[in-house]
Amino acid sequence: MHHRGGTLIQSAVNNKTPPAPLSLAALGWSPFFDDQIAADETGCLKLRVATVHRARMSAISQDGPVKLRLPARSNTAEFAVGDWVLADPQDHSLIRRLDRQSLLERQTVGAREPQLIAANVDTLLIVTSCNDDFNPARLERYLALANEAGTNPVIVLTKADQVTDAADFIDRAAALQRGLEVVCVNAKSPSAVTALEPWCSMGKTVALVGSSGVGKSTLLNTLADKPADQAQLTGDIREDDAKGRHTTTSRSLHAIAQGGWVIDTPGIRTLRVSDVSAGLDVLFAEITELAPNCRFRDCSHKHEPGCAVQAAVVSGALDAERLDRWHKLYDENVENTPKVTGARGNKKPQSRGKSR
Repeated sequence: MHHRGGTLIQSAVNNKTPPAPLSLAALGWSPFFDDQIAADETGCLKLRVATVHRARMSAISQDGPVKLRLPARSNTAEFAVGDWVLADPQDHSLIRRLDRQSLLERQTVGAREPQLIAANVDTLLIVTSCNDDFNPARLERYLALANEAGTNPVIVLTKADQVTDAADFIDRAAALQRGLEVVCVNAKSPSAVTALEPWCSMGKTVALVGSSGVGKSTLLNTLADKPADQAQLTGDIREDDAKGRHTTTSRSLHAIAQGGWVIDTPGIRTLRVSDVSAGLDVLFAEITELAPNCRFRDCSHKHEPGCAVQAAVVSGALDAERLDRWHKLYDENVENTPKVTGARGNKKPQSRGKSR
C-alpha cells in the first residue's frame, strides 16, 4: 500500500480499518497558522479546504474528508482551495478562515473582485508542452502571478517524447526569469514523480496551472497515484492547432503519494494581469535593474533620449521581443489595477481603465 495513495477513504475501504490520523504538519500546517489561534479557539477543529462550490465546501481533517456546514448567507467566493479554516468539532460548522501565507488570484472581465485560484501554495507548477502550446508571453503571465503571490514558480514541460530534442524548449523556458527551474517530464510515467519530488514532499503544496490539453490532469493522476475509478478525466489535444479540451472544471485538493498536496485547476484561456507590479519587477529583473540608469525617472523605455533600456536593445544585451512583452504587461497592469481615490479616510478602489 502506498504511503497515502491519494485518498484516505479508499485505504479505509480496502483494509476495513480506519487510516491512521495525519499530523497537521502533514496537511500543510505551519507555525504561521499557530500564531493566529486565539486562546478560546484551541479546541476548534483545524481543516484544510479541499473543494469550493457555489453553495458548499468540503475540507480535509487529520482523520479524513469533512463536509463543512456553512453559516447562512455565506459567500463561498471568499474561500480558496488550500485555505485553512476553523470549525466546530461537533457539527463541523465553519467558524472562520485563517490568514493565508500565499494567495493565487486573477482578475476576470466584468468582475469587481478577483477570482481566487488557490491558497497557501508553496510551489506553482506551470505546465506547458513541447509543441505549439509553448508560448513565452503566456508563461510570463503565470510567472508574474506566482511572483506577486510569493509562490515559487517551476516550469514543467510535458510531451518531450513527441519531439526530437526538447533542449530548445528547456532553454527558452529557463530564459524567462532568473533562477527559474525547468523540469521536463512524461506526465504518464512514474518518473515524473521522481522529477517533481523536491517540491512534493511531506506537507508541501503545489498547484498545477496551464492551458487545457497540456497534461495537467494526467500529471495529477500520476502524482496522486490515483486508481482508474478515481482518476481525473483527461482530454486529447487537437492535432491541427495543439489546443486542448477542458477536462478539469473546478479546483480541488489531492494528496500526493510522497506526502505533499496538489491543487488542480481548470485550464485558463485568458490570464489578465492586475496588481502585479512587484511580480513584473522580478520577472523582468534585467529591465528593472537598467531603469535607474535612464536619463528621466519616469522613462517609458519607448522613445526617450538617454534610455538605458533602449540602449541595451541596440547593443544586443536585451532582446527586443522581451522588451515588447514587458511593455504590454506593464501597460495592461497599469490599466487594470484599481487605484485609490477619494478623500483621506474615505478612499475606494477605482479601475484605471477599460477591462481587457
